[in-house]
Amino acid sequence: MGTGASRGHGEEGEEPAGRGAARLVIDAHGKVVVWSPGAERLLGRLADDVLGRPVMDLLAPDPGIGPGGDGTGSGCVLLRHRDGTAVACRPALRTVRDDGTGPRLTVDLLTGAAGLTPDIDRALLEALFTRSPIGLFVLDPQLRLMRFNPAAEGMQDHRSQLALGRRPTEAWPDFSAELAERVMGRVLRTGEAAISFEKHGRPPGDPGREHVYSASAFRLEAEDGRILGVADAVVDVTERHLAQKRLALMAEAGRTIGSTLDPIRTAQELAEVAVPGLADCVSVDLLAPLLAGEDMAAGSVEDDTGLRRAATSARCGQTGPYTTGAVGTHLARAPALRVLADHEPCLVPRLAEDGAWIRDDPVRGGRMLEERVHSLMVVPLLVRDCVLGLVTFHRWDPDLGPFGDDDLSLAVDLAGRGAMALDNAHRYVRERNAVLALQRGMLPQRLPAPSAVEWAHHLVRSGAGGDWTEVIPLPGARVALVSGSTPGRGMRTAATMGRLRAAVHTLANLDQAPDEVLARLDDLVRNLAEEHAGAGSGSPVGATCLYLVYDPVTRLSTMASAGHPPPSVVHPDHTVRTPQAPEGEPLGRPGPPFGMTTLELPEGSMLVLRTPGLLQSRPEGTGQAEFERLLATPCDSLQDMSLLLTEALVPADPDRDASVLVACPRPLGSDRVVTWDLPCDPAAVATARTLATRQLSAWALQEECFATELIVSELVTNAIRYAAAPIQLRLIRDRALTCEVSDTSSAAPFLRHARTTDEGGRGLLLVSQFAERWGTRYRERGKTIWTEQTIAL
Repeated sequence: MGTGASRGHGEEGEEPAGRGAARLVIDAHGKVVVWSPGAERLLGRLADDVLGRPVMDLLAPDPGIGPGGDGTGSGCVLLRHRDGTAVACRPALRTVRDDGTGPRLTVDLLTGAAGLTPDIDRALLEALFTRSPIGLFVLDPQLRLMRFNPAAEGMQDHRSQLALGRRPTEAWPDFSAELAERVMGRVLRTGEAAISFEKHGRPPGDPGREHVYSASAFRLEAEDGRILGVADAVVDVTERHLAQKRLALMAEAGRTIGSTLDPIRTAQELAEVAVPGLADCVSVDLLAPLLAGEDMAAGSVEDDTGLRRAATSARCGQTGPYTTGAVGTHLARAPALRVLADHEPCLVPRLAEDGAWIRDDPVRGGRMLEERVHSLMVVPLLVRDCVLGLVTFHRWDPDLGPFGDDDLSLAVDLAGRGAMALDNAHRYVRERNAVLALQRGMLPQRLPAPSAVEWAHHLVRSGAGGDWTEVIPLPGARVALVSGSTPGRGMRTAATMGRLRAAVHTLANLDQAPDEVLARLDDLVRNLAEEHAGAGSGSPVGATCLYLVYDPVTRLSTMASAGHPPPSVVHPDHTVRTPQAPEGEPLGRPGPPFGMTTLELPEGSMLVLRTPGLLQSRPEGTGQAEFERLLATPCDSLQDMSLLLTEALVPADPDRDASVLVACPRPLGSDRVVTWDLPCDPAAVATARTLATRQLSAWALQEECFATELIVSELVTNAIRYAAAPIQLRLIRDRALTCEVSDTSSAAPFLRHARTTDEGGRGLLLVSQFAERWGTRYRERGKTIWTEQTIAL
């Protein structure tokens, strides 16, 4: 081997072998002096085995092919691989030079073309430009169109004689031409091919519909490296593009339709999701029973009298037949009525202007002609063979073709998804209506109007059914203010709320203290929890309640809380204070006994009770501050204040009920209350009768004197006989006349029915006959026996 031999690089001044090229250099003696790595890979021979040897040793022993060719004039030679097989190559002379040692010949071995004879090359090239289904464009370095095949020609707006020699922006400006020039210019500069970029346009073969094409551009180079231009291969992917759009539309429908349980909102979501991807306008008509939450009948619908326009897409406008809330007035031959009857979707690809049902319908037909609607689809909303309504798809854009079978299939899928969401909304509305009906039945239609407070309240119903506020008149002109909340939602929650409210009324009528009322409620909730556990249903454990009693005589309020928000007091100067009631666990949960607290309410103050749902939309810790800020806002009336609180704090579509009670305590004047201390002496009975009769005369209540004398006599007599001093008699003139006798004994009298032979035992029986009602109220020390008599106001 000569000392000038090289594995892959030429000697000084020699052009290096191209990357991967199979190249060899032959000196003047016919010996190989350069053997590139590409040649090593091609023939499997290492440079040490070839360098310095005659090039003729590389030829395969085939007598039909000599060094000048293969006998066919193709210019190919057969070289011998290391494993003995023959490799067909076409030698290309790259350089012939003389560096002083004699001429040298650089040879590139072109591979992969053993079977590609000039005839095959010509046939392949001809096929690409005559019969290939793939569009092919050839452009020169200035991006002027040189040639394109028929497949590509069918994609353009110009024939070959008009497009040749022009740039894309000149030949087809509306066919993503600027994008194409930008991409092919980059391919020419960098040599990097651009794979699968999209172009849009309307080919002459289908000018009524826009097509999508996937294009790939690559640079064309001569053997000597000169840039000849760029080729652009184009494939029509319109159907694939439409399929992807349909999948994307269904995915979007899955995300948006049914985001709430409101039928109107669901119908609007269904109408909007298909515009503009499928139609120019979509309208949704629903049957009235669905909107009202009533039962839906299965089978066909014979007319559209119950059909209401529930929603239209934004592009439909709000006039003519697209007005929401419109009642169905379709003609007998209209597609909508056929769809309601047979439950089959209807496709009208070409909406003829002379159609009978269009011509005879002055409202819908006139509107569709005015909007130039050219295609229509009507699809039923079906669930379990029960039609909920209709979805109508309109197209009026002249650039969009008519609806086809694929569009109808997509519309049916969208309607099916919308029908399921509407069925869920219908079930929710039906259950919510039942809960609201039960809640209304459980709550009073008219609350009392005790003189001790002026009050107003507002309840926001969400369908949960668990919140309530209450005003309960108590003996002695007192009043109880109650606020409660039951966890959960639905029929059972509303029923549990009703049972708790009834229990509160019963306990209030027994005139028990606030802490005793909550203790008895706690027992009731525990019993209900055991019942619900046995039935496998939800538990009322966790219900909260605030019970407050206001005494207009003393101006004191006593209250107890079971996990409920405390009341707020708004002073006359509009400052707000929230006194903390003794902390108690919610009803049914373990914890210490309920405690009571007493507060004095200044004259002219306002007391506000609320349920937890009032601040449901406020972040934790920020709702109370906003609540107190609103309380400090002056209002003309208590009703205005209750509405201000609920409208500002409760969301439009609340998840929970919310109730607020606003009350202004009114003290009872001293001229309407009189109190006497009596000695523990039987003679005091006559004194008590005289004092009572005198006071009733001063109050102009002479008609009540006889009954009151008897009541006072019996109650004072019992106190003197069975109790201990001090003994106190009090008369209160309010909406009723209240007589109270207090002593220090905790023993309460009870009503007996005396026999004819008994000498006594008839006192309380007489009291119960002359009084409207009577009872016992226990104090910290002792008790109070009270009676109430109805008086004419």
